Amino acid sequence: MGRAGTGTRGEAVAAVVAGPLLLLLLARPLPSAAGDNRKSETGLVSEHFSQAPQRLSFYSWYGSARLFRFRVPPDTVLLRWLLQVSRDSGAACTDAEITVHFRSGAPPVINPLGTRFPDNTSVQPSFQVTVPLSAAPLSNVSVNVSHPAPGDWFLAAHLPPSSQKIELKGLAPTCAYVFQPAMLVKRVVEISIVEPAVPFPQTLVSHPSYLKVFVPEYTRELLLELQGCVSHGSLGCPVRLTVGPVTLPGNFQKVLTCAGAPQPCRLLLPSPPWDRWLQLTAESLVGPLGTVAFSAVAILTACRPWSVAVQPLLQSGRNQTFNASVGWPSPGHDHQDLGRSSGVGGGPFCLMNYPVTREDTDVVSVHFQTLDWLSVTVRSDTPSVMRLRLNTGMDSGGSLTFSLRANKTEIRNGTLVACVNAASPFLSFNTSVNCTTAFFQGYPLSLSTWSLKTNLIIPYPETDNWYLSLQLMCSENEEDCEQAAVHVETTLYLVPCLNDCGPYGQCLLLRRHGYLYAGCSCKAGWRGWSCTDNSTAQTVAQQKAATLLLTLSNLAFLAPIAVSAQRFYLVEASVYAYTMFFSTFYHACDQPGEAVLCILSYDTLQYCDFLGSGAAIWVTILCMARLKTLLKYVLFLLGTLVIAMSLQLDRRGIWNMLGPCLFAFVIMASMWVYRCGHRRQCYPTSWQRWAFYLLPGVSMASVGIAIYTSMMTSDNYYYTHSIWHVLLAGSAALLLPPPAEPAKPWACSQKFPCHYQICKNDREELYTVT
Repeated sequence: MGRAGTGTRGEAVAAVVAGPLLLLLLARPLPSAAGDNRKSETGLVSEHFSQAPQRLSFYSWYGSARLFRFRVPPDTVLLRWLLQVSRDSGAACTDAEITVHFRSGAPPVINPLGTRFPDNTSVQPSFQVTVPLSAAPLSNVSVNVSHPAPGDWFLAAHLPPSSQKIELKGLAPTCAYVFQPAMLVKRVVEISIVEPAVPFPQTLVSHPSYLKVFVPEYTRELLLELQGCVSHGSLGCPVRLTVGPVTLPGNFQKVLTCAGAPQPCRLLLPSPPWDRWLQLTAESLVGPLGTVAFSAVAILTACRPWSVAVQPLLQSGRNQTFNASVGWPSPGHDHQDLGRSSGVGGGPFCLMNYPVTREDTDVVSVHFQTLDWLSVTVRSDTPSVMRLRLNTGMDSGGSLTFSLRANKTEIRNGTLVACVNAASPFLSFNTSVNCTTAFFQGYPLSLSTWSLKTNLIIPYPETDNWYLSLQLMCSENEEDCEQAAVHVETTLYLVPCLNDCGPYGQCLLLRRHGYLYAGCSCKAGWRGWSCTDNSTAQTVAQQKAATLLLTLSNLAFLAPIAVSAQRFYLVEASVYAYTMFFSTFYHACDQPGEAVLCILSYDTLQYCDFLGSGAAIWVTILCMARLKTLLKYVLFLLGTLVIAMSLQLDRRGIWNMLGPCLFAFVIMASMWVYRCGHRRQCYPTSWQRWAFYLLPGVSMASVGIAIYTSMMTSDNYYYTHSIWHVLLAGSAALLLPPPAEPAKPWACSQKFPCHYQICKNDREELYTVT
């Protein structure tokens, strides 16, 4: 694997892009499908793939990263990633480093915040590169991968971790960082097939020779030999044989160098990947003028399985426990040479195969269980193997969980060892327990009298067949251990999020071009892959205090409700009551963990809270304008409808509230200016009104707006937003105008003995007979 123009884990290296063709591809927009196919003289074809650019976000959780999915064709010998990052030229754009993570088979598991993963979680560090953006608004980087694994490859790109400041959409200046990846591949169209146990002659000159061999199921070992090596121009056998594909982040590709090695040159691969083609690349080490002739031989060693019969099991009933010692042939450890045949003939057994049913329960949710068995029988002489089919291409976006439990009385004579592997099972328990197969580092598990239960969590498992291998290892009294059989209860399932992200998180399904994957969005200071990192978490007392602050601070709206009701502004009082009610219960529902109460759905409460806040500001400013009653109520209704419509379009847009409020302020200012000119004196006329009501009300509103727009962060949200509630309610109570006359709004001027009353509205000068 090669890399050009970049670094790993924060090391920024200048981009180096070689060749005029590559510069041309990086400088222009890339098509979204296979571009050009050019066949070279060496039997290679070049293909070009790209995806639409996406705007990057600062990282706060996995949903902040932009995921890209590419399909690498079979027989690919060279893969080049072309990474292009651009940004705006505005003053808001600063220097930044974009991090790009790579992984084959599943989305990369990343941890930019350095949080803790859940217990029993096995995570490999992702392979990553950084793309710096400093003076130039455009940066290009290329990454080369030789002999990549065919199938799905995933890229995840993001900006550095986000700040804690809460910024309103549309108010603060933003900078757009755009990322677009492209993929150039070279694949072989002239490839030779090596048949098992048949020598395949080859002659190397200057170009490498590409071979492949098919590995059938139940292959225990693969032995590769280079026989009869003859070199013209060098001594020995100057050949380098590269076996297997490159996968990221781990790479278990094998390289066999036969120069100076004894003849024949051999490479033994235990448990090679089952049911797939294995890539072989032979290269000459003598230079372009020398030739090397040899014969390549692939010898497959079969593993004959003994499968638990399903039909007798169905006839005997579901609740009957299987006895592995009855009617089971004695297993041995001899091998059987497959020769030309890929089938498995008669011979000793090397594993006990338990059929597993796959039950799809939901999106990225699968439950695995053995056919009509409550437990799996594990012995000391032969591994027990279970296969989990996760090769649909849509199962890699969740978390694969293994849970094993054994009986203390059965496991007293030894230790039960288990290995979890992809592509092929681990079968060499008698020689090693490191769970390493030919091209995969497995995950070890163990059960003993001190630990009768064990768990393993694998986030985003690779798209493949997964295998669980179990065997009993004898420590003392081997004769008793050889006759023992341990029944292990297995719980195997795939879920979108582990424990549904717990009480302090929300499991969200994300989608990228039809591909679904899950991530946890955490609250209350909890962090991590499954919201289990409590290093910055709030205590229960802090959560309750925050909930009380956010909800009880809305009681400040009782002041404008009382003032408006005393002055007979009944519509305004209703709006304030509506705002107080829904703001209180929205913030009660917005809290995580134990301090939460939802009387309606969260989305409904949030919408009503935003609508009430906008309508409260709208009616307060219009009330200060002292319009005619009919016109005022018409504007009340129209403005509320406009605010409701804008919230439906973009709920968090700042202009949803700012636009109508500015329009109401223009109306109020126009009416005040008109009255000043008409009366030839300042309006309002009373200095007490200015000193004790208007100036304090405007000051409270200004401070509240400043806090709401520029001072709120994730850490101080509970305090600053509570202050915002108090300031908003207090300013509304102070800014509401007094009645037009000191007399009662409805005064009866004369009473008649016939019980009819002629009532006069002093404010509107309207007479009605009631």
